[in-house]
Amino acid sequence: MSLYRPEFSTSEQLRIDAEFSRLAKNKSVYLDHAGTTLYAENQVKAAAEQLQRNVICNPHTCRLTGDFVDQVRFKVLEFFNTTAEDYHVIFTANATAALSLVADNFDFGSSGDFHFCQENHTSVLGMRERVRANGIYMLKEAEISAGLANGKGKVLQEESSRRTGNSLVTFSAQCNFSGYKIPLEAIGRIQTDGLPQAGKRIWGSGDEKKDTTHNDYYVCLDAACFVATSPLDLHKYQPDYVCLSFYKIFGYPTGVGALLVSRRGAEAFGKRRFFGGGTINYAYPHAMDHQLRESFQQRYEDGTLPFLSIVALLEGFRTLERLVPKAEGLGTMERISRHVFGLAQYLEEQLTELEHPNGEKLIQLYNKVGYRDKSRQGGIVAFNVRTETGSFVGFGEIACVAALHGILLRTGCFCNIGACQYYLGLDEQAMDAIYKRAGRICGDYFDLIDGQPTGAVRVSFGYMTTRQDVDELLKMLRSSYLATKPQQRIRFIEEQAEQLPPVLKKRAEQLRPKLLQLAVFPVKSCAAFKVESLGSWPLTDQGLKYDREWMIVDMNGMALTQKRCTELCLIRPSIRLDIGQLELQFGEDGATISVPLSLEDQAADSAKCVSKVCRQPVEGLDCGDQVAQWLCQNLGLEGLRLLRQSGQRNASKDQQTKQKLSLVNQAQFLLLNKSSVRSLQFEEPLDETVDRFRANIIIDTGCAFEELAYKGLTIGGIRFQVEGPCQRCDMICINQRTGERSPETLTTISRLQQGRMRFGIYITRIPDDLEDSEAKEQHMTCGDTVLVE
Repeated sequence: MSLYRPEFSTSEQLRIDAEFSRLAKNKSVYLDHAGTTLYAENQVKAAAEQLQRNVICNPHTCRLTGDFVDQVRFKVLEFFNTTAEDYHVIFTANATAALSLVADNFDFGSSGDFHFCQENHTSVLGMRERVRANGIYMLKEAEISAGLANGKGKVLQEESSRRTGNSLVTFSAQCNFSGYKIPLEAIGRIQTDGLPQAGKRIWGSGDEKKDTTHNDYYVCLDAACFVATSPLDLHKYQPDYVCLSFYKIFGYPTGVGALLVSRRGAEAFGKRRFFGGGTINYAYPHAMDHQLRESFQQRYEDGTLPFLSIVALLEGFRTLERLVPKAEGLGTMERISRHVFGLAQYLEEQLTELEHPNGEKLIQLYNKVGYRDKSRQGGIVAFNVRTETGSFVGFGEIACVAALHGILLRTGCFCNIGACQYYLGLDEQAMDAIYKRAGRICGDYFDLIDGQPTGAVRVSFGYMTTRQDVDELLKMLRSSYLATKPQQRIRFIEEQAEQLPPVLKKRAEQLRPKLLQLAVFPVKSCAAFKVESLGSWPLTDQGLKYDREWMIVDMNGMALTQKRCTELCLIRPSIRLDIGQLELQFGEDGATISVPLSLEDQAADSAKCVSKVCRQPVEGLDCGDQVAQWLCQNLGLEGLRLLRQSGQRNASKDQQTKQKLSLVNQAQFLLLNKSSVRSLQFEEPLDETVDRFRANIIIDTGCAFEELAYKGLTIGGIRFQVEGPCQRCDMICINQRTGERSPETLTTISRLQQGRMRFGIYITRIPDDLEDSEAKEQHMTCGDTVLVE
């Protein structure tokens, strides 16, 4: 393991710390420099003094302002090691506006295509809506980097005269999700040789495999993330278009970016379809006649420039040079690059060492080449947190915990859904499930779907970040995720919730486990009737209303279960409250039959019977010949009868307060934690595995098997006591959709529980008044909050 080596001397670090003393005063650790870096205190003071000293007004009025703006253009070109002979500087609102300008004005000719990288900011995807290209293609990063050594896709010189269009390739110099840097050598190779392959066609007409090497290739470099902490040498690498935002570099001011256009790139811009004030020499109102300015950049700077912001950029350049001066032959940005890379490398090494007591890794990292080469990796670390059973912790919870520790970081997909898709391994179906069916949107805290993350946690560094800042993050992760349980973290978040920013307060309320699903099993050992999402269901003194009130018995009066007849799971009951009937259906498309829900209606014309459940006698009412015949026909057995419980059944004579039970085996309710089911990692759909355990109450705590330690809990204001874990038998090996057996269910649980067959917990409702067994009817509702005592 390499040790962290500071880039800055002690005196340099002290000067930097003094410029950002507000962080210490506010007890804040700032780790979102890929979002925006921070401005230095003397930087904004000097900018304000400049405004106070000079009369800076509209540059169309004041030559001094125009001179200031020109001076900034010079500094921008100098900063990127180029000159006005090679590049034009067009001021824009930000990098997004620069990308939009390229999309609007690039001339694709008759056959040019638009290519963009999958791992790109959303603004690049927005270019697809503007470009007038023959075809639009999505490229994997490898397709952009490919061919650097083997020359694939090379365009022969004699073919140059046959070219009929211009193709545009757009990619990020540095991925704002992972910090991965695409080799800048790809720029020249693409301009000279084209692309080795077209990528995935998103839109276009004609033959997808057509020969595109007859086009000239131009490169648009989204450099917003890259140039914030890395040097971009436009003398060595010469993209046709460079898009950037200055707040990423200086922190202040916002609202100003730039599009740098090479001389070659300027030739590929078509005739403007719009002009604004300041871009023309004249325009007639009475005729379609106008003349654009001679200066290329002035033709594209519509309206009055944000001149006060542009002038303030001068202090940004001066501040960087003052706080991070050249040293040992290294320029300012090269030193900053070494600094942030060193911090990222240190953090990555520390994160890989974090383990749960059982040896499971705490952190899932997302990067391509690791942290050994700063030319391929920037000062960004993206990751997710995992529990000791391997399940994921939602990034929304991480955001809340971090905020309460004074740590500002970013979570989600960071406006880079393509990178999110790549690093999280999401296929098209998963993307549809997240965004179309589940309704997730960019920037929300919908962080887990069926236990899988929809985004990540990102920390990113600037020149003012210190190793102590990184250590604070590591301290938070250790104390919150290696030393505490989910319920402890949730209590901590709730107790401190008022300190959270408004956007996270709502998320803090959502972190508590919720009641996901209620399942009523009207007929013992048959399929479940599931209460719909946000649906409500009444409780009785025996449990969920209608749960296990009926059972099927054989010709000897013994209860029939799936252990003897797996086909029972194919009998699907529906509780039809609208018509007062329990409807039974065999399979998905089989015939149905109904019996009354009203016990009085049932008792009016039914014979009394006696059977046993768990060796205890049960009084029941026979439901008649018609349903009995239906059961025999569908299950292929003779002598079957359907009984309905009619007499009271108590759990144990030894209990001071007896539980009233339906035809369940042990307790009123069986609760299951979806996180525990997820830890089994079966190949079948998660909901099918959940169904195997035949629970009434489904929750998801985010931590597998923590429910086994519960003593009591409250769901939607209703209190329950825990009776103990459910000891499982081979019935859970039956797939409740098909009736097929698969023994690995039981063996997997045995392995995870060190030979014990515990899965789920039995719980009993505590009446509001223990002396009143006929307490007022209560309801449980999907979405109710779960509180653990």
